[in-house]
Amino acid sequence: MSAASIEREVKLRFDSVEEARRAVIAAGCTPRLGRRLQADALLDTDDEELRRRRCVLRVRVENGKSRVTFKGPVQPSTMKVREEDETLVGDGEVLLKIFRELGLHVWFRYEKYREEFSHEDVIVAIDETPVGVFVEIEGCEQGIETAAAALGRSQADFIVDSYRSLFLQLRDRFGLTTSDMVFDTDSALLSTAAADL
Repeated sequence: MSAASIEREVKLRFDSVEEARRAVIAAGCTPRLGRRLQADALLDTDDEELRRRRCVLRVRVENGKSRVTFKGPVQPSTMKVREEDETLVGDGEVLLKIFRELGLHVWFRYEKYREEFSHEDVIVAIDETPVGVFVEIEGCEQGIETAAAALGRSQADFIVDSYRSLFLQLRDRFGLTTSDMVFDTDSALLSTAAADL
């Protein structure tokens, strides 16, 4: 049995995709994976056992591939740090059906367009979401700090909130009623609200 891997990441907010891409290229990042849509579904039991444990079970579908991920509770840190186990699955929609048969349900859906780059020993991703544009840096602590500095940012700029948390903050702040963070008619309202931040 293998030990769970540790996920360590931060997000940095940018005003536009163009600004984020210019900063990433200027920092010397190397293109890794092109822009693609990631559609994520978070699952839980009816009694919200996973949320009570501060854990996440996610099914992600992108470019015809699917992954299932389990994330443990976030650990105290200036960065977002948590245990993570992830594996490829043959069909994300079939897996969601199996999970429903086992008593789990999807309680939140979110989408983002992601483009990935490498910078030394970290992954740098440009994420276009309905709540704004972010650069997410994932890897070791020193690598994250080095990449952030190359992007002209510091620890003071680190965002450790999940995309769901950022979505809820924005939705509540502007009195919106949409329940999922997806690209649809409500995402225009979210994008407009995010631009006002």
